[in-house]
Amino acid sequence: MLKDITLGQFYPADSVIHRLDPRVKLFSTILYIAALFLINGPVGWVLAIVFLAAVIALSEVPFVMMLKGVRAIMVLVVLTVACNLFFTQGDDVLFSWRFLTITGEGVHRAVYYALRLIFLVVGTSVMTLTTSPSRLTDGIEEGLRFLNRLRVPIHEIAMMMSIALRFIPILGEEADKVKKAQMARGADFDEGNLLQKVKSLVPILVPLFVSAFRRANDLSLAMEARCYRGGEGRTKMRPLKYEKRDRIAYAVVVTFLAAMIVMRVLYRTVWTGDMI
Repeated sequence: MLKDITLGQFYPADSVIHRLDPRVKLFSTILYIAALFLINGPVGWVLAIVFLAAVIALSEVPFVMMLKGVRAIMVLVVLTVACNLFFTQGDDVLFSWRFLTITGEGVHRAVYYALRLIFLVVGTSVMTLTTSPSRLTDGIEEGLRFLNRLRVPIHEIAMMMSIALRFIPILGEEADKVKKAQMARGADFDEGNLLQKVKSLVPILVPLFVSAFRRANDLSLAMEARCYRGGEGRTKMRPLKYEKRDRIAYAVVVTFLAAMIVMRVLYRTVWTGDMI
């Protein structure tokens, strides 16, 4: 499952999205997530689909890579759908058997939350797939620089987040190698009940943790060998600077968020007859 996680992976290309300032992509992702929580009608979902499809097309990242991220959270999606489908109360009962009841409201909420999870993962994957770890670190540091006045170590936080994101695909590849090595030695990870399958993961998890700590130690030694002492007094080879395309991107995302707010208000007033 780890190898299907797209967070931390970077897809090199020369698209418009790749050339955007990382601060634009970070804040745009936050606004996009906020817009997802404002959707409460079919028109909002259509607009979200059009917006996300346009961004993916402009990013020139294969859609298959986006689906890999969705496949990694499929268990969470199924669990969310099941909980909302069978435990949401309502007057429109569609199916009832013993303690299980499916209502129209439950179907609506299950579809709504499943779509929101999928859209959230795909949208954030666009940001990480089009931004290199170093640029992402610079974007986080520059975007939150105002917190330095409160003595918040922004540079260190950005560095830790960047390293953590970069370690996700590395750990995925390492887990796949360990699993294949154990299978070559006769290990079977598919047979048995649930408890036996969990126990069979121990030969994977132990070497994986050992490898992770060894990589972390090697990384710390490499940073010390290069005289890394934090962000104080450090300069950048390519300082971040807003350009015209970055301002256009901000305007597009803010317009998208404003449209979501307007449609939420209209949906509440026209279709349900009440105000927010």
